[in-house]
Amino acid sequence: MDQYDGDEDYMPQEDDWDRDLLLDPAWEKQQRKTFTAWCNSHLRKAGTQIENIEEDFRDGLKLMLLLEVISGERLAKPERGKMRVHKISNVNKALDFIASKGVKLVSIGAEEIVDGNAKMTLGMIWTIILRFAIQDISVEETSAKEGLLLWCQRKTAPYKNVNIQNFHISWKDGLGFCALIHRHRPELIDYGKLRKDDPMTNLNTAFDVAEKYLDIPKMLDAEDIVGTARPDEKAIMTYVSSFYHAFSGAQKAETAANRICKVLAVNQENEQLMEDYEKLASDLLEWIRRTIPWLENRLPENTMQAMQQKLEDFRDYRRLHKPPKVQEKCQLEINFNTLQTKLRLSNRPAFMPSEGKMVSDINNAWGNLEGAEKGYEEWLLNEIRRLERLDHLAEKFRQKAAIHEAWTEGKEEMLQKRDYETASLSEIKALLKKHEAFESDLAAHQDRVEQIAAIAQELNELDYYDSPSVNARCQRICDQWDALGALTQKRSEALQRTEKLLETIDQLYLEFAKRAAPFNNWMEGAMEDLQDTFIVHTIEEIQGLSTAHEQFKATLPEADKERQAILGIHNEIAKIVQTYHVNMAGTNPYTTINPQEINAKWDKVRQLVPQRDQALIEEHARQQNNERLRRQFANQANVIGPWIQTKMEEIGRISIEMHGTLEDQLTHLRQYEKSIVNYKPKIDQLEGDHQLIQEALIFDNKHTNYTMEHIRVGWEQLLTTIARTINEIENQILTRDAKGISQEQLNEFRASFNHFDRDRSGTLGAEEFKACLISLGFDIANDAQGENEFSRIMSIVDPNRMGIVTFQAFIDFMSRETADTDTADQVMASFKVLAGDKNYILADELRRELPPDQADYCIARMAPYTGPDGVPGALDYMSFSTALYGESDL
Repeated sequence: MDQYDGDEDYMPQEDDWDRDLLLDPAWEKQQRKTFTAWCNSHLRKAGTQIENIEEDFRDGLKLMLLLEVISGERLAKPERGKMRVHKISNVNKALDFIASKGVKLVSIGAEEIVDGNAKMTLGMIWTIILRFAIQDISVEETSAKEGLLLWCQRKTAPYKNVNIQNFHISWKDGLGFCALIHRHRPELIDYGKLRKDDPMTNLNTAFDVAEKYLDIPKMLDAEDIVGTARPDEKAIMTYVSSFYHAFSGAQKAETAANRICKVLAVNQENEQLMEDYEKLASDLLEWIRRTIPWLENRLPENTMQAMQQKLEDFRDYRRLHKPPKVQEKCQLEINFNTLQTKLRLSNRPAFMPSEGKMVSDINNAWGNLEGAEKGYEEWLLNEIRRLERLDHLAEKFRQKAAIHEAWTEGKEEMLQKRDYETASLSEIKALLKKHEAFESDLAAHQDRVEQIAAIAQELNELDYYDSPSVNARCQRICDQWDALGALTQKRSEALQRTEKLLETIDQLYLEFAKRAAPFNNWMEGAMEDLQDTFIVHTIEEIQGLSTAHEQFKATLPEADKERQAILGIHNEIAKIVQTYHVNMAGTNPYTTINPQEINAKWDKVRQLVPQRDQALIEEHARQQNNERLRRQFANQANVIGPWIQTKMEEIGRISIEMHGTLEDQLTHLRQYEKSIVNYKPKIDQLEGDHQLIQEALIFDNKHTNYTMEHIRVGWEQLLTTIARTINEIENQILTRDAKGISQEQLNEFRASFNHFDRDRSGTLGAEEFKACLISLGFDIANDAQGENEFSRIMSIVDPNRMGIVTFQAFIDFMSRETADTDTADQVMASFKVLAGDKNYILADELRRELPPDQADYCIARMAPYTGPDGVPGALDYMSFSTALYGESDL
């Protein structure tokens, strides 16, 4: 049985205590339920039951019926009357029956039962339970309550989280009931999932399973047990006794089954031993029967290997096969004796083996085996010595023959090869040297062939069993040797003849290569020049190419003579090959050039010459057209370029010289702008000429220094400059009108700016701007304070930190410094007037004094006033005024 671990310690043992004189209400409730369920578990066998334990037993009828069911005996005939005397008579009959079973009834009388005394009734039922359900329990020389407690302890011992010491608090967590069920019917409860700290679940699980599967009625309530400090001992004992009786029947059946199984097991074991003996005896006798003929066989073998194999088989027999059989024979006798002893001890008749399988029969067969074994090994050794001498001579023959055959392997194929027919001269010379080395090797092997023939003759004289195969092998070696000699002579002659022819051809190959290589290079260079894509930009360049091409054509006749001479050398080689049937597998070793390639390149050169002529003519015509386009573009660009430059200079003078008022300058500049815009068609015409030049892929023009990109940039700068100059004049007019600056002041500002704009760029650098300010009366000292002041001014006129100051930025700064401007304080004072000298203003006041759109603008952006003198709806015009000038956020 497995051990069932728990996380809790053993329940503390609590001493039993006597409560015979005290019936606790909780205990009374538990006894009522338990005793009622116990009684009904028996009464239902008679087809009845009770509902109220002290009421239903008052007439004594069901009490007598209960005693008859649980005892299996018949009681005296009950009284059927309804009077009190009849009831008392029936109860007395029941009490007399209980007393007849050796039970002393103390203070329990029939009148109390008839009167429905609960304590007396429960005491009487408890007496019945003790006598008929608990008293007969006996475990290890203990009985009744102690026996039942010991039985519970034995059954729950493997469960470490269960410690049954009594019949009250030891059962409160429910694990004891679950352990009893799991011990006998483990499939009914998953004990591993139970927890000691969840007694309600444990108790209900045990009660439900017992009622459903074990036919034990639910005699207790989990709530009563958990809710009572000390559950009722009698109720617990009554319920637990039901488990004992439920499982004791199964235990008796198990004991009977074990006794039968033990007897059958002994019988089965004996039968198995008998079968094992019969099988082992049969196998051993069969092995002896098969082995004796093998040991008596003295037929000699022809080969040493076969005899050695017989000796090895015999040694395997002695070393591997016989020892296990000796062990089997011994084991057979042991098994026989053991079996007879077991049969005698179990009062069974002695075992009689089948006929011929007695121990004595096996011993007789074993003696025959050892008789056949004698002398077999000695015969084997003598026969091996006889064959050893012949095998040595035969092995010597085989070794020499094998060495010779291995040497000759592939030699005939090598000598018959016609590799010299496709070999080059250097390869032929190498083949000749290799053949001379083979001839020397062939002569050295003559002695081995003679030795092989002599050994074969000796084996024939000694009448060797395998002489026919030896003679056939020797004959093959001799025939092959004669064939090798003839083939060697034939190959030597063929190699020498081929060498002379290839030397002549090699000289012609070399001459061909020496003349073909430079001629091939000349043709390749000519083809490269004729196909070269020329890029020219002038007529002079194309005329130079045409002159060089005419000079090349004059060299073609002499080149054709050289080609014919080179092809003649190749034809001579072909004539030799055809006459002497030389198989030219390879090519010219001195060059990769062949006649076909020379002719193909020559034809290609002749084909490319007229193509080159046509290309030069077409290029000459294209260059003439390009020259016309260059002159056409240059004539216009040389006029437009200076015109743009002149206009740029004139615009610069207009913006600097300050002739007349700003309105006069603006009028003059707009007239200038109109004249510039009217010049646009000439620019467009020049763009068209430039498009033609681009399509013709003309990249330079010696007739002008102007490119279309220069013209475009100049034109765009001209348009930008006139537009920017007009914009500056317009901004100066706006500044003048907005700030109230006079024309004389503007002229003074322009004169100062122009004076320090020495490069006439229209902008001042930082140092130039600083000098300009000093000339206008600004106090900018050369100290830290002066530098800080200048940095502040530069952050105003050059917010993007470009390092330059435009005239417009200069005018804005000077107008700000000299004009009268509004401030946050002035606006704040104006709002205060509208508010009636209050620190806040109301929306109605803004709508009354300002236009609607401006009033709504202020109301939407003014923050609520939070001062102590404020009223509902008050607005903060002070923070709003400050935010207007960037001194705070709106």
